[in-house]
Order: sequence, then C-alpha cells, then structure tokens
Amino acid sequence: MGFTTRTNGQGGIRAGAVVVAAAVAVAGTAWGVTALVELGHGRQGQGNAALRTGGGGAGTDDGATAGEGKDDGSHRGEGEDDGSHRGGGRDDGSKGGAAQGAGGSPHAGIPDGIAHASESGGNAVNITIDDGPDPQWTPKVLAVLKKYDVKATFCMIGPQAKAHPDLVKRVVAAGHRLCDHTADHDTAMDKKPVAYQEKQILDAKKMIEDAAGGGAKVEYYRAPGGAFTPDSRRIAAANGMRPLGWNVDTKDFGKPGVAAIVNAVKNEIRNGPTVLFHDGGGNRAQTVEALDQVLAWLKQQGRPTGFPVRTAPDAS
Repeated sequence: MGFTTRTNGQGGIRAGAVVVAAAVAVAGTAWGVTALVELGHGRQGQGNAALRTGGGGAGTDDGATAGEGKDDGSHRGEGEDDGSHRGGGRDDGSKGGAAQGAGGSPHAGIPDGIAHASESGGNAVNITIDDGPDPQWTPKVLAVLKKYDVKATFCMIGPQAKAHPDLVKRVVAAGHRLCDHTADHDTAMDKKPVAYQEKQILDAKKMIEDAAGGGAKVEYYRAPGGAFTPDSRRIAAANGMRPLGWNVDTKDFGKPGVAAIVNAVKNEIRNGPTVLFHDGGGNRAQTVEALDQVLAWLKQQGRPTGFPVRTAPDAS
C-alpha cells in the first residue's frame, strides 16, 4: 500500500549486522486480512481481538523534503532520504544485488533492491493497487484502468486472493501484474523472526498464484507499511519477486476526499514514478473517482504508464 510519503530509510536485520533506520513506534502486529474493515482513520485505532493493531506512523527523516516523514498510519515510510524521495521501505539496502541465502537459491536476474523506477523509463508512471482483491472495489478499479488503457500492479493479500480467485484471474487476463502483499499484512513483520517473514511472504505467493491459475506468476513483493528487511528482500528476490516500494502515497486509505487524493499525486509525482492506491480495506469510492481523475490528468500531461522495474537496478 501507500504513497503520500516517500520516506527513504530502511530498517532490518542482516545476518551478523543490526542496522537501525527509521525510528518508528510500532504498536503491534497488523490487522488480520479476514477482518479488513473500515475504521475511519486508515488502520489506526485497531485494537480489538479481531483487528490487531497495525504499525504506527512513518519513519523519521534525516532532512527529507516536502511531504516526507509521516503518513496516515497505514504506511510507515523510510527513515532517511537519499535525494530520490523514494518510499516504501525501511531496511538498509534499497539497491541490493542478486538475492541469495534466506528463502532459497538466487533467482536469476532479480535484484533484492527496492524498486521504484519504471520499466518504460522517461516520465512513465507506475500505478500500484494494494490490499485486494475486493469483490466490490476491484472490478470498479479495473473498469477505470480499462477506460484509460492503463496497466497496473496489484499488490494482493494472500487470503483475499484465495477468497476471490475470479478477481485474481480477471486482473491477470486484463494484462496487469501481480504483487505479493503477504498473508496477514503485518506492518511489524520487520521485527519478527526471519522464519515468520518467510512464511508470510511465501504463503501469500502460493495463494495468489493458485488463485490466478494458468501458470501466472507473482512478480513483485511489497512489504506491509514498507516493513522491509534485508532478509525479506532476499527471500522475495530468491523466489522471483522484486521488492517494490512507492514514491507517492495518496493516503486514499484514510478517505481524505477525492480532491486530496488527486492533489497528492499532482504535488508529489516529482518525487518519483510509483503511485500507491488501494482497492481493499474499506470503502474505496473516493479511490475509484480519484483514480479516474488522476489517469485523465496523466493523459493530459502526456505521461505514459508502465510497470515497475524487475531486473534492472533502481534508478528513480
């Protein structure tokens, strides 16, 4: 998920070295997929037995520019800024090399660095859609994408995909790409053992690919709330999935209003090409309308859309 914030620090534990990045207060584990409900303030305020508390606000920033530093609680941003204003990751190596070690043998050509750039290069924009599939909102999002002939990357939660295989198949049939968003959307998973991270990632990958059928593959991995670690990135890349960040968090999850979502894109697209929207986790009516307006605006600006890089080093 996520965009309004492209904070750029990454935190995690690499074998033999502890790297402290974003100073983030994590309130507990993430909300369970089976209880994805609308609570009025993104994922904050979730604390009952059915909804475990999600991670807190975005990570600290060492001098980041406008808009960076904090998000709405649903996406913790990166802790430091390297000048590229990239978001969606909090470990220590956004431009890592080929994956190996945890999670299996190296997967040829898939770096474990967090991707933000577009395969299409130039001024192309990557549209990414998180937390689905959802039977009410995913079809509406697909309709808007079709209207503008835009392809997107859908970051799916494993049990959601398992529950709605028809929607996963529709996404694939329309030419969009699949992304693993874990099994339980635990925004504190970077604080958990490596074995736990591996299970969250690989269980979701299997659920999504089983739902898609036809040999469709999950091509990316996005950590919930940007909670990447060096281990989770290696696990993903070793299994053919490029870690995927974001540059623009529209904060649509918190339903700030259509205009606010659209303006977030217009004001922050200079930070990089990968934009985050949501098709799950609650009422996404604002997202659907804002996406329509954003795609119309991108067309007016002469900006094409594309997919995030998978095998190339990140250059955004």
